[in-house]
Amino acid sequence: MKKKTVIFSDTSNDDFSSVKVRRRIVDEDFPFIHDSLAWRIIVTLLYYGIAVPIAFIINKVWFGVRIENRRSVRKINRGVFMYGNHTQYFSDATCPAMIAFPHRAYVIAGAEAVSIKGIGWLVQMLGGLILPTERNGTPKFREAVSKRITEGARIAIYPEAHIWPYYTGIRDFSPASFLYPVSCNTPVVAYVTTYRKRILSFLPPAITIIVSEPFYPDSSLDERTSRKVLRDQVFEFMCEQTQRNEVEYIQYVRK
Repeated sequence: MKKKTVIFSDTSNDDFSSVKVRRRIVDEDFPFIHDSLAWRIIVTLLYYGIAVPIAFIINKVWFGVRIENRRSVRKINRGVFMYGNHTQYFSDATCPAMIAFPHRAYVIAGAEAVSIKGIGWLVQMLGGLILPTERNGTPKFREAVSKRITEGARIAIYPEAHIWPYYTGIRDFSPASFLYPVSCNTPVVAYVTTYRKRILSFLPPAITIIVSEPFYPDSSLDERTSRKVLRDQVFEFMCEQTQRNEVEYIQYVRK
């Protein structure tokens, strides 16, 4: 297997995603939540009848996905926030559904996810919770997140923000995205995508996802401190699990 080398200079802002689209405006007029009965029926049929089975097959057959300790999410009888490292396109979008099943999974995504003309509605149907690009959209976005958590959903967040394909480390991230579990007083689990060798060496490495036990916000702390404590717990777990990587498919070298 020939290793590709990527040069980076900033772990927080460098973006190696190959998907480049003109980002649409997501403001207070954007439909963060669709409440019509017809929408809910179509979404249920599409999500459980088509999308999840197809995603399961592709992830298992092509990416060789294995998930360890999925029971830690199943045993929580209310909404959960799930934090993962961001190193894949398809599996990062679809594996939260595998981790969360049979519960509904959503993924917080940037406006780019709904910026390709004609498929924005599909992204939302499949579980995309779209971050606002304008400040006036923030209240409605937070309402949407709170509503889904109240419904018992699992919401995936990628705090590293940018995709670094097949990266085997953990990039630093701030406590900012831990606002949601603290404000909703909701448990958190971390999950880490790691890579293992394949018998057929010409194929990309297979994926093993390790899920943590739950972490809970400490209500005795002020909000800022509670967010930082959760962030540190998630970051520490992620860094520990990177030792499970068996292969480096793409080597990232600092400029």
